[in-house]
Amino acid sequence: MVELLSPVGDFECLKAAVQNGANAVYFGAKSFGARAFASNFDTDNLEKAIQYAKLRNVKTHLTLNTLIKENEFQEAFELAKTAYKFGIDAIIVQDIGLAQNLIKAFPDLDIHASTQMTIHNLEGVLELQKLGFKRAVLSRELSLEEIEHISKNTNMEIEAFIHGALCISYSGQCLLSSMVGGRSGNRGKCAQPCRLPYKLLEQNENEPTNLKPIDKGYLLSTRDLCSLEYLPKLIQAGVSSFKIEGRMKNPEYVATVTRLYRKYIDLAISDINNYIIDPKDLNDLMQVFNRGGFSSGHLSSNANRSLVFKEKPNNMGIYLGKILKYNSNKGHIVCKLENNAHLGDSVSFENENSKYLISELMENNKNIESAKSNQIVKIGRMKGNIKSGDRIYKISSKHLSEMAKISYSKENIKTPLSCKIQINKDKPINVEILSPQFNIHIQYTYDCDIKPSENQPLTKEKIITQFCKTQDTPFYFNEFDIDLNENVFIPISIINDIRRCGIIKIEQAIIKSFTKVPKSYALTQPMRNNKKEKTRISLLLNRLNLEFNYDSLLDIDKLYIPLKYFGDNNYSELLSFLAKNFKLYIYMPAILKKEYVVIAKSIIEKATSNFNITGIVISNLSQLQILPKSKYLDLVGNFNLNIYNSYCSSTLKKLNINTITISPELDEEGITDIGLNTSIPKELIVYGNIPVMTINYCPLGKSNKCYTDCKRKCLLNTRYFLTDRMGFNFRIIPDNTQTITTIYNSKTTSIEFDNFNIDFARIDILDETIDDINNIISNVKNGKRFEGKQYTNGNLKRPI
Repeated sequence: MVELLSPVGDFECLKAAVQNGANAVYFGAKSFGARAFASNFDTDNLEKAIQYAKLRNVKTHLTLNTLIKENEFQEAFELAKTAYKFGIDAIIVQDIGLAQNLIKAFPDLDIHASTQMTIHNLEGVLELQKLGFKRAVLSRELSLEEIEHISKNTNMEIEAFIHGALCISYSGQCLLSSMVGGRSGNRGKCAQPCRLPYKLLEQNENEPTNLKPIDKGYLLSTRDLCSLEYLPKLIQAGVSSFKIEGRMKNPEYVATVTRLYRKYIDLAISDINNYIIDPKDLNDLMQVFNRGGFSSGHLSSNANRSLVFKEKPNNMGIYLGKILKYNSNKGHIVCKLENNAHLGDSVSFENENSKYLISELMENNKNIESAKSNQIVKIGRMKGNIKSGDRIYKISSKHLSEMAKISYSKENIKTPLSCKIQINKDKPINVEILSPQFNIHIQYTYDCDIKPSENQPLTKEKIITQFCKTQDTPFYFNEFDIDLNENVFIPISIINDIRRCGIIKIEQAIIKSFTKVPKSYALTQPMRNNKKEKTRISLLLNRLNLEFNYDSLLDIDKLYIPLKYFGDNNYSELLSFLAKNFKLYIYMPAILKKEYVVIAKSIIEKATSNFNITGIVISNLSQLQILPKSKYLDLVGNFNLNIYNSYCSSTLKKLNINTITISPELDEEGITDIGLNTSIPKELIVYGNIPVMTINYCPLGKSNKCYTDCKRKCLLNTRYFLTDRMGFNFRIIPDNTQTITTIYNSKTTSIEFDNFNIDFARIDILDETIDDINNIISNVKNGKRFEGKQYTNGNLKRPI
């Protein structure tokens, strides 16, 4: 069965999802969830939420999908343990160390790999399968063809997003909010800087002071995903679970989106030949939330040049019409409607940020309650930055909201029960209730005074009528076996009480059936590592320059060179020189798309055969699957693996990773803890422009894939920057091999590291000259940091 998985931010959203047909729901507790600003559930309400859903045969998934600091690990584990006892069906996890402990502690609990683990290819899924994960939540950047390739070649359950907001960055690879504002998306507190305006600047290398604007707007703000047209193919592709985004959304959104995707999933399964999308349903989806309309995201194999909507970053609603006349004194607007309008609807205007409630609606100066498309109406009491010709948008519909509220204000999801009742004189009433769906059977007796009937004896029909009054419960009775003496009388209130008693008992029995008693499990205590040795230098050259004299580089213990250069024959001579003079490592990209995995594997095999390669820097778990088996290579776990604690590093050690690069978004306390509690060598980025986004999108070509008529500005001798409202320039480097763009922090990280127990101080180089590099190395070895407005110590001095 295909699972429809709906988002839940509070109890009203839970009811909205369940009552509108979700097969499963996902929600967070008060901590360690990727939506820290949703209402979420405290311990008491967590138990109630699980019970509410599971009594209606809806599965529950707990989002414990943020990165965990060392001093939080025990608390996170205990939260998972509590949810396990309450009967949670699955826990969604990002931190690989936490996941491995949960898999060992609760072998009968499904652990799902969060999309925050950047699972974007088959190799990544296969690696997670080896580790014991039950399900992989795929990156949203995958095409239908890539999803199908994964689904058909693994035994793991595959979960894919089908509707809602899209991040511009691969989930788990975005540090922008963290680096610019100290609010980490990996910690559930993203400030959404991608929804802010930017300018795209062009800089010719021959004119370094001349930055030319070539685009502006909300250049990183994606349209929301709507996959209705792809549902049949996604089902055929073998996707196990269809996920709706929206734990920050209101119950009306959850109800409407769940209801409509339930309708079309069922239609795709039952009657594919008549799978036609009703325009009204699409309009309802647009009404509850959209950003400049919908797109198919990355599902198509063709380039999506409508992925980003740069005009506005928030809810657009639906187009209502243009203002024909505006009386600013009275606040009267005359408009020819393109959609229906009702009193109580909310509207917005293209040049006004405020929303307005329609409280006065007129036609021919007569008050009306509603109007249809093509009617010319007057809307009153509208004052602000409004003028004739402006567009009006309806951002909420009173009718649609009321319909949504009605849908979850009653019990629509009911479980059938069968009942056997024996009512005999001089004996307690005996009742048996069976739930075939839960395979639960209960039996109880009810003592009452059964009297002979004087006028109206109790009948089987009357018992059935009273037992069927279960409107406010998740059950209904569909079968009865009644043994009733003739001419007996029992008050209706007693019959009702017998029914209520039975419902309570069957509920309790069902709840007991899914609650669990965890076995004893102790977290492996981290090994204290107080030994401080001389810190060595590792150097990453993000860009190679054939005109540079690299033989003048000094005092380097490890040299990291990006994979792409090993596949370019123009750099063979330089790489041969570097391999002879330094311990040379292949630096893997964060993303390897399906079609590039084979190429990457071939490049690695040739490089390790042709050059003296010491090791490989692993930037995604999937890359462990493509390593050469015939040669020993020193493996470094890159910061992209989001290494936040010693439990994570211990897990990576078991995967033959010998050195870890600590996450650059950790604060001082976090770095200290991981330094003291991790036994394998540790590396810390102490200098460089940190990649803050890895995006499957090119801001130059304005597409998620390269296309034939693109101007290919990425191949010019030109640098590009995104400039924010504060005037900070974020360097962007497109890669037309995979249409992956890396965005680098506007400020250069420079931190002192003497107080940290690290083995390697890593220096990341982007555009610096050889003289610059040697000066940086000298400063780092002497324990100095660079000062000035262009430098930052990241999150070092602020809690993250």
